[in-house]
Parts: sequence; C-alpha cells; structure tokens
Amino acid sequence: MRRCVLAVSIVICSVLTNGCSKAITRATAAIVFSVNGKVAFGNTERNNFRPVTLQSRIHDGDSVRAANGASVDLGLIPGAFAQLSGDSEIEVEELRITKDGNETADDMRERRARIRVIRGRLIVLFIPSDMSGFVITAPGVTVKPDADCLFSVWTDGSTTRVTCAKEKVVASADEQPPVTIAVGYFHRWPTGRHEPVVAASDAGAQIDITELLQAGDRLLDQASSWQKRRPF
Repeated sequence: MRRCVLAVSIVICSVLTNGCSKAITRATAAIVFSVNGKVAFGNTERNNFRPVTLQSRIHDGDSVRAANGASVDLGLIPGAFAQLSGDSEIEVEELRITKDGNETADDMRERRARIRVIRGRLIVLFIPSDMSGFVITAPGVTVKPDADCLFSVWTDGSTTRVTCAKEKVVASADEQPPVTIAVGYFHRWPTGRHEPVVAASDAGAQIDITELLQAGDRLLDQASSWQKRRPF
C-alpha cells in the first residue's frame, strides 16, 4: 500500500511540476508605431539617451522624452496603446507577459504594464482582457483602467489631471476614495472637489479632449495594422 501511495504521489507531483513549468513570465518591450519630431529614450540614471525610431524597443527602466512639438505612438502590451505628447516624459516601470512556454498569442496567460508619467501628457487607449493588468501613475494619482476607455494623464509635477474621452476610467489619490471619470469629464489633484468636472469648463481639459479624439482612432488603426503584420 505504501509503495502504491508513493507512486501515485510521485505522478501527481510530476504532473503539477510540469504544468507549472509551462508558465513562463518574461520581460517584453514596447514597440513604436510612429514618431514625429525629436523623441529620445534611455536610462535616466546613466544619462544614456538615443533617438526613438520605428525599430526601437523600449524596455523596463527606460524613460521616453518627447521634445516640444514632438510625439510618439507606442504599443505597450496587447490591448494597451499610448501616445506621448510634446514636452512630455514617461518612465516604463514594468512590461511583462506570462505565456505557456510557446509563441502563440492564444496561450498568453497574463499581460502587465506599469507606466509613470513624469511630466506632460500621456494619452492611453485601453482594450482590456481577462489577462491584462495595467497601471498608470503620476504624482499623487494612480489610474487602473479595467474597461474599454480612452483617457489622458497630464502633470506638471505638482498638479495632475485625468480626462476621459471614451466610456469611463477610475483614478485614485493617496488616502482618498477612487473617482470614476466619465466620458467628457476630468478630475484634478490636488483639489477640494470630490466629483469630476465637465471638460468644457476647463481650457486644459478641452485641449486634452481634442488631442484624445485625434489620437484615439490613429492608435487603434496603427495597432490593428501592426498586429496583422507581426503579433505581439
């Protein structure tokens, strides 16, 4: 009996080990859909920056800087696409995918991305899946979209504004309840307000909406074109 139980235990352990070993988590890289003007990326600590091109691959720890009047469209992970506006900077804190150990997209288990907006404006088009974990941070604010949405995060380092142009997005500040921002609204931190405000009432938010509407369709078209040519 003991030998039988031992044999069954070995088989079960072997199956579990093999099943777990198929899940492989690895770092991935953001791809460049298009670039306009002077945009550079590299490691801030090493002060090692080089121009962004269509062949560039942007990894964990890289910062991306767009000069005044420039912009760059990026594919971060499947379902998460972004445009960095002029005079803006972001840091890519995490880009990860977990797969079953092969190269087929259908066997992808999880996708994770974490981006920090240091200054300026980042426009995000998010198309979620059950496997996506996506976080945008800016000074004092965290955005965790979990539904189809098109939004922007703008900051000057002391003030942060989140504006929504499609569906809704949820953002939260330190030690404050989350705020749901619906289409056509924005919220600013720090602020004494508890509810989002209509974007039409604020000049900066109006600019956000204009740029969001211009960027949204383009990001979707570029993502679709890229995935037809070379899936993530």
